[in-house]
Amino acid sequence: MLDNPHHATSLDESSVRYEGWRIVAVCFLLATFGWGLGFYGQSVYVAELQRARGWPTTLISAGTTFFYLFGALLVVFVGEAVRNYGPRLCLIAGTLAMAAAAVAIGAVREPWQLYLADAVLAFGWAGTSLAMITNTISLWFDHKRGMAISLALNGASFGGIVGVPLLVALIGHVGFASAMYATAGAMLVLLLPVILILVGRPPDRHGWHAAAKAKPQSSTQIRSQALRDVGFLTVTIAFALVLFAQVGFIVHLISFLDPVIGRERAAVAVAVLPAMAVVGRVLFSLVIDRLDQRLASALSFLSQAAALLVVINLHNDYVLIAACAVFGFSVGNLITLPSLIVQQEFDSAAFGVLISLNTAINQVTYAFGPGVVGALRDLSGGYSLPFYLCIVLEVMAAALIMVRGVSKAKVS
Repeated sequence: MLDNPHHATSLDESSVRYEGWRIVAVCFLLATFGWGLGFYGQSVYVAELQRARGWPTTLISAGTTFFYLFGALLVVFVGEAVRNYGPRLCLIAGTLAMAAAAVAIGAVREPWQLYLADAVLAFGWAGTSLAMITNTISLWFDHKRGMAISLALNGASFGGIVGVPLLVALIGHVGFASAMYATAGAMLVLLLPVILILVGRPPDRHGWHAAAKAKPQSSTQIRSQALRDVGFLTVTIAFALVLFAQVGFIVHLISFLDPVIGRERAAVAVAVLPAMAVVGRVLFSLVIDRLDQRLASALSFLSQAAALLVVINLHNDYVLIAACAVFGFSVGNLITLPSLIVQQEFDSAAFGVLISLNTAINQVTYAFGPGVVGALRDLSGGYSLPFYLCIVLEVMAAALIMVRGVSKAKVS
């Protein structure tokens, strides 16, 4: 694929007055609601629907898996949508879909309604999460793209650290349905005016407007070539393996720690993990654009594997909390790095389609992580076997990510 050297530009991305930083602020707010309602909110929905309706956990969890898989199918087309309809319209559509999903989940009374609500939520997730944010920011940033994406995605952690506790507190005061309706209203009131006011026409630094009209190569052709390209396959498969391990580990973390160090300290360890993800993302953002990003990815994978090895074998309270901190340090960066590698190694005109495809494949893969870890735990009678599997996947991914591809086919 064509090399994508950093283009000379008259736009000063380092200036605090550069309009792109306003887009970062919009995307931070978008990520807060996107992850708060679409990703972290799933644990709240499972608990509340189980309590209120008495439905089996398997039934509700299957709805979550459906949400991830259907969402992955939709995410594939996010880059295309942004190229054809522009970022403002796509951000508005994503916001409306997520708000509609929140209302639908609050109104669920029958199991079939839950699956319908999860289908709407998948549209909202596609329009407010990683693919939408990276596609949008890529239109305003080149040299500072890594920093911009990292800062915007801190909204994802903010949605988990602050958004979910606020939602739980609101449910305690007004009930589940009313809390979901209020959250949907807050999202519309906060996001829609901000998008309308701050998100305008992106600078045409990479011929984006011309590409939207001319489209010398179709999105289908770009995807087809990418799936035969060694460089694209190694970055996509490596991150898919790591995210499978990462999501599987995090979902089961409190279940593992509770009998080992007690619920109180387990809660501390679980809280430390996303907090360190923010710290890691902020610190990494200062240097991320100057690093060998494949090597940085490999080292991040190995640091998680080392932390997992400690978690399995050492059961001291403070050591376990420290290991969770080390694991968490790279969690946030693992959703930023793929887009930066794609930016470096592939033509800019193909960026949106390629990062959407990468995100979709990763999402399909990690959707099965919690289920596989849980099944292996039940089969083996403990978490050692599934966590060792996660270590193996992390080490395999570290080796795979360093395979850069021999030849580069043109994708434009």
